Amino acid sequence: MTTKAAFTPEEWTVVLEGPPTAGMIVITAAHGGMIRETVAMSKAYVETRAQHGESELLDEIVAAKPHADHTRYHSFEELKEHGLTLLRNAAALLESNATPQERDDYQRFVLTLAGKVAAAHKEHGQDVSPAEAAAIAEITAALGAAGS
Repeated sequence: MTTKAAFTPEEWTVVLEGPPTAGMIVITAAHGGMIRETVAMSKAYVETRAQHGESELLDEIVAAKPHADHTRYHSFEELKEHGLTLLRNAAALLESNATPQERDDYQRFVLTLAGKVAAAHKEHGQDVSPAEAAAIAEITAALGAAGS
């Protein structure tokens, strides 16, 4: 089982920031629903925390308070570009430091979180807007989770 100890402090920060950054990419992809979508992100952490013991790596990730500094970006494109790079870096770190199952669990957690955020607020009568769906597709590609 992989734990925080398998990563340098800088690497661990990248792994920790991946899920909330993915959530922020989806939240900012379409206008409206920011409060509901932020609550959905928090609920994804709580639900995953309730599955305690299934993945030691995820246990440590969801035990940490989610943090993503979205205030340093001047546009959605800047946030998205940085966020997708961060997710690619997190995936590479997990590829080299975690088991394949833990990497898959992380990808599933990030994509589940992104999906819950997208579905938290209907946009123009749709559960998930085209902009949110596009953001999730880009997140999926960044994680290398095309088949997940």
